[in-house]
Amino acid sequence: MIKAIFLIMDPGATWERIILARRSLGQILATYLLPMLLIVAFVEGFGLAYWGKKQPMFGIVRNFPVGEVVVFEILQLLLTLVIVFICTRLVEMIGETFHGRHTYTQAFTMVAYGLSPMFLLHLLDVFPRMNPWIPWVIGIMLSAAILYQGAPRVMLPDPPHAFGLYLVSVILLTMTTGLARVITAWYLQGKILPVQTFISNLASHLPF
Repeated sequence: MIKAIFLIMDPGATWERIILARRSLGQILATYLLPMLLIVAFVEGFGLAYWGKKQPMFGIVRNFPVGEVVVFEILQLLLTLVIVFICTRLVEMIGETFHGRHTYTQAFTMVAYGLSPMFLLHLLDVFPRMNPWIPWVIGIMLSAAILYQGAPRVMLPDPPHAFGLYLVSVILLTMTTGLARVITAWYLQGKILPVQTFISNLASHLPF
C-alpha cells in the first residue's frame, strides 16, 4: 500500500525500484497485491457495516448486514484478481502486436502496480455519502498518469511503439475496471436487485 503512495508521489523513481527488485509474479501477488486488496476490503467492509452507504434511489443510507459485507468483499476481491490476470494476458498480447517480446511477469508487474492507485482509492468508499464512481475516476486517472512512466520502463517496447502500447493498455484497463465498477457501484447503490438477492442468499449460509 505504501508503494502505491510512492508511485503517485514519485512514479519515476518508484518504478525504477520496482524493476530493480525483480520480483516474481508470486512475490508481487503475495507481498503486495493481496495484502493491499485485503486491507482495502476490510476498511471498506467496516464502513458498509457500521456507517452504511447512501442509496439515492431509495433516499436512505443503508447499513449492510455483516454477512452480506463479507460475501460482497470476497466476491469483489475475486473479481479484482480475475480482472488483473485477464488484463495481464491482454497487455502481454498487446505488447506482441507492437513487435515486442514480453513475459507474463512483466505484464503482471505493470498491471498490478499500475492499477494500485485505483485500488487504494477504494478506501474512500468507507464514507457513507461517497459516490462509488468518484474513487474509481480519481483512481484510474492516477493509474493512467503513473503508467505513462511505468509502461515503457517495465515492458521495454521499441521507442516508436512506446506511446501506442501505453495508450492501448490504459484504454483496456479503463474499460475492464470500469465494467467491474458498474457492478459493484450499482450493488452498493441498490440498483441491481438480483445481485443483492444473490449476495443475501449466500450470506444466509454463513454462521454469523
